[in-house]
Amino acid sequence: MKIIDKLFMVTALVCASTAHIHAADTYLTADAMVDITTGNIIENPALVISNGKIIQIGQQGRVPKPNGAEEITLAGQTIMPGLMDMHVHLSGDATTPFFVEMGYSIPRQTVVAVKNARKTLMAGYTTVRNVGAAGYSVIGVRDGINDGDVVGPRIFATGPALGITGGHCDNNFLAPELKAKSEGIADGVDAVRAKVRENIKYGANAIKLCATGGVFSKGTKVGIQQYTVEEIKSAVDEAHRRGLTVAAHAHGTEGIKAAIIGGVDSVEHASFLDAEAISLAKEYGTYLSMDIYNTEYTLTYGEKNGVPEENLNKERQVSKRQRDSFTMAVKAGVKMVFGSDAAIYPHGDNAKQLSRMVRYGMTPLQVLQAATINSATLLGRESDLGLLEQGYWADIVAVRGNPLEDVSVLENVTFVMKEGKSYKNLNQ
Repeated sequence: MKIIDKLFMVTALVCASTAHIHAADTYLTADAMVDITTGNIIENPALVISNGKIIQIGQQGRVPKPNGAEEITLAGQTIMPGLMDMHVHLSGDATTPFFVEMGYSIPRQTVVAVKNARKTLMAGYTTVRNVGAAGYSVIGVRDGINDGDVVGPRIFATGPALGITGGHCDNNFLAPELKAKSEGIADGVDAVRAKVRENIKYGANAIKLCATGGVFSKGTKVGIQQYTVEEIKSAVDEAHRRGLTVAAHAHGTEGIKAAIIGGVDSVEHASFLDAEAISLAKEYGTYLSMDIYNTEYTLTYGEKNGVPEENLNKERQVSKRQRDSFTMAVKAGVKMVFGSDAAIYPHGDNAKQLSRMVRYGMTPLQVLQAATINSATLLGRESDLGLLEQGYWADIVAVRGNPLEDVSVLENVTFVMKEGKSYKNLNQ
């Protein structure tokens, strides 16, 4: 080896070593920590965080503070992993009148998504899956967050949701002569496969398709199947080959079953479950993501916000039935994740659903697991997200109180850290 090469290697090693020594480490302590896997409360935890990841974790007195580390003391607070929401629409806003929002341009929707991304992170949600947005707007916001241009959670974004002509994911509100058509429309096996490829081409790192009618579309019945099993399988095959998960919007029973048999990773809403659908979900290992809070917001404020009567009537049809289905699924032991459908109710209020999940059958620990390790596993990120353990990203939230006794304390988080950076600390 030449002398110059040796000098280069030595210099590189010294620089790397020096960078490690002088990295801005953080030493974080709190009164308590929730062990998400066991449901135990760990008293007086201490964590050492470096380069965005947890490098040491234990109890105070056993985990020393590194020299020069920034110290964060969360006295009187309980910490747990950052929350995860598997069903949001950051570019939508429940407080904007229904038909006003429909007239928003893609640049305007992108601005809304920037606003809502910040709200979501400050509410304690460090990872979200955005399941449908026009014009790749949220993919742009995701990339802006990753580059440090704007503030928000880690985003898995689908791009435009796939749907059939005239289906739930199409634009059916305008007159025929305007020829309005949503970007994700794809009819037939080959067209569906091509649309998945197109979404991936423009940056999607998840895929969504609409297997049934829905509440907030015009002229669709929530219980009627739209995509066929063959079309769903083509989407799943193409997405899985590229390493992406697939979410299927499905309210109706037959559409839920078709989505599961088609191989999707999660069924969204899952309002009209029956015993066979539950059995299939268990057999295939499919996750359910059930938005059982937003009905309260829609039926209270929907008319005032200009939601048409057709859509309010469909919400009334779904409301109680979906909650009954949720209880059935929990009792049967189906795998569940947390999905709020934020945009149907205000972003930042995501955690209001947690208490409803307890009310309709889950234990507080099951709720916390749905919003952390279950969601991480759905995304294929169980090795670095969803837990407070060595080697995991330092996504951490804190509350005053014990969320295992009262999950509603998570509606008011006091501290938010994502990848080792503090974004909210009410103690400062």
